[in-house]
Amino acid sequence: MQIITKVTTNISLDADLKQASQELYTDLGMDLTTAVTIFLKQSIRVQKLPFAVTRENPNAETIATLNEYYKMKAHLEKSKSIFLSVKQ
Repeated sequence: MQIITKVTTNISLDADLKQASQELYTDLGMDLTTAVTIFLKQSIRVQKLPFAVTRENPNAETIATLNEYYKMKAHLEKSKSIFLSVKQ
């Protein structure tokens, strides 16, 4: 049987983040130490962060603006091709 040596590790967290995390993991039936251990073991198993890291999702206004931009760009490209065919 292998004896596992445990060490104490200190990390700095925002107090609100720690409290919210503790409440979440208590509801899930574990403490914060167990949750961090699961995270670290999974990171080692997959050799990366165990979840995708992406930019924040754009809000509805940004999405609408981007859609408008793409429509205008498509219309402009269509107008250019019509203009070029008429010009020739």
